[in-house]
Amino acid sequence: MEKNTTKETKKIKKPKAVEQKVKKKAKKITSKETTIKEKKKEARYIEAVGRRKTAVARVRLWTRGKKELLINDKPCQDYFPTFELQQIATGALNKMKSLGRFRVLVKVKGGGVHSQAEAIRHGIARALVMFNPDYKKRLRKAGYLTRDPRMRERKKFGLKRARRAPQWQKR
Repeated sequence: MEKNTTKETKKIKKPKAVEQKVKKKAKKITSKETTIKEKKKEARYIEAVGRRKTAVARVRLWTRGKKELLINDKPCQDYFPTFELQQIATGALNKMKSLGRFRVLVKVKGGGVHSQAEAIRHGIARALVMFNPDYKKRLRKAGYLTRDPRMRERKKFGLKRARRAPQWQKR
């Protein structure tokens, strides 16, 4: 039995040293947690999804940070080559006169360039309504909150496209 007690005393001595290390680690962890909490306070954004045809845009509006519009990590001017597409994408922000108030980050995929621009506009409009419900009336009147339901018609068998039939031959 005496052998067991000596082992137990040795076990008791070791945890005291371990406890001091644990306390030091606990202090480090709490300091890390506070920095994570501070980052979470900074990381407040409004997220919305906009759609058009097969294009889907995930939009985040940040009230803090550099006021810019980034689409797939590129500035709007670089992503959309024409001025018309840039105007379509920023239409909701221009309507509410809040182009310089937000940092807008967009992830868009699918569809063509034009439908991507309209999906971005739809997502930004939805996020603006979440930010301020008073914007809803003006954005609805402009048609930015309505999801355009028109989709591409499917191809039918025996035809070349949805309705395009093979050329008819008399003989």
